[in-house]
Amino acid sequence: MTNNRVSITSARFAGWVTRREGRKFLQLSDNYPQPSVPQGKAGRDDWASLYIHIPFCRTLCPFCCFNRYLLDEVQARRYFVSLKKEVELYAERGFRFSDFYFGGGTPTVLMDELLGFLDFLKKNFNVRQISMETTHREITPEVIVALKKAGVNRLSIGVQSLDNDLLKAMGRLVGSGEEAVEKLKMAQGQFDTVNADFIFNFPTQTIAQFEKDVVTFKELKLDQATFYPLMPSPHKKSRLERRFQKVDTSREKVFYDVILRELYEGGYKASTAWCFSRGDRLIDEYIIDYDDYVGVGAGSVGFLNGDFFVNTFSLQKYDELISGGKLPIVSWRKLSEREHLRYYMLTKLFGMALDPEKFRARFGADINGKLFWELAFFRLCGLVKDNKQIEVTPQGMYSMCVMQKEFFAALNTLRERYIEEQI
Repeated sequence: MTNNRVSITSARFAGWVTRREGRKFLQLSDNYPQPSVPQGKAGRDDWASLYIHIPFCRTLCPFCCFNRYLLDEVQARRYFVSLKKEVELYAERGFRFSDFYFGGGTPTVLMDELLGFLDFLKKNFNVRQISMETTHREITPEVIVALKKAGVNRLSIGVQSLDNDLLKAMGRLVGSGEEAVEKLKMAQGQFDTVNADFIFNFPTQTIAQFEKDVVTFKELKLDQATFYPLMPSPHKKSRLERRFQKVDTSREKVFYDVILRELYEGGYKASTAWCFSRGDRLIDEYIIDYDDYVGVGAGSVGFLNGDFFVNTFSLQKYDELISGGKLPIVSWRKLSEREHLRYYMLTKLFGMALDPEKFRARFGADINGKLFWELAFFRLCGLVKDNKQIEVTPQGMYSMCVMQKEFFAALNTLRERYIEEQI
């Protein structure tokens, strides 16, 4: 069996297992009273990161599965008030944060509120790193200066593609590919890391279109690019297939090979299985650098000490719970030991390496004993190699990409239900 066939077969099996495990995250409890959120660790601001969800956009992309609403300025200003109160509720529980990640939505659509919130964080926490998502539509010289002054270290710009025909097919109404290139040039060099988000395996996307995007990215000499495989929720997938054609996952490996050939073998470092950087850069997946994270905002999720928490997706319910002095958590799940172990392994291998000593520090056990069969499969298929850490091999990268995609696809299924039912 050729290496390519082994890679595809192992990726499919690993993806199937992850899909099965990911479904368990959908088996959530919503029994009141609210779950017991752990207390922060005294004097520690390095054990959990803070994800902040800003769910407002000027236009809504049809393929996006995250909780988002068309911008209503009155509603958005009220939301920022509640958002500060939610952070304060965690601070009252002893939580201290130093790393912050803003996602959405489009966090930069209301700059005065965003800058006020950043100032609030700096007054209350020892801010070390701030990562901010946006679109190229929002980028101006004034916005760049304001974000730099506010302490943003990493700016991630969602372009998805630079091909105008594909952008039109996606319903991506935030500007042309040419405009995206100019905005990327404008931002490059202004922050520690500038990242461009791209998508691959969209139904009408050709390999040639994607290759051109990757080559253009290289020519721009940007710090970093993150390439997300298409992972629509069930209803969004159905709508895409009714409009275009079947979402063909058999093409994924061909797209991914373009990334490996042009970037991984072209001098870029794989920061994760789908994020490629020039040198050491801040990455987009806060779940890798931190074992635990708190999610604030409507539609965010958190993971603390093996417990998975989901905030309400309803803006009205979010404001009501916060106004009542309650955390806006509406669902949760306590992972079994096995689920926790596998989740930990998934996130670390997605980040390209798993440190056995850090595993021992978290779980008080040897990883080869706790995850014997899983690691045996990865080693047998050549997906990982043993060094000081358990490292993902080039052959194993596509499997890690598929595993993370399947896990996120399960979360997108959850998001879809919570959005539709306004849970």
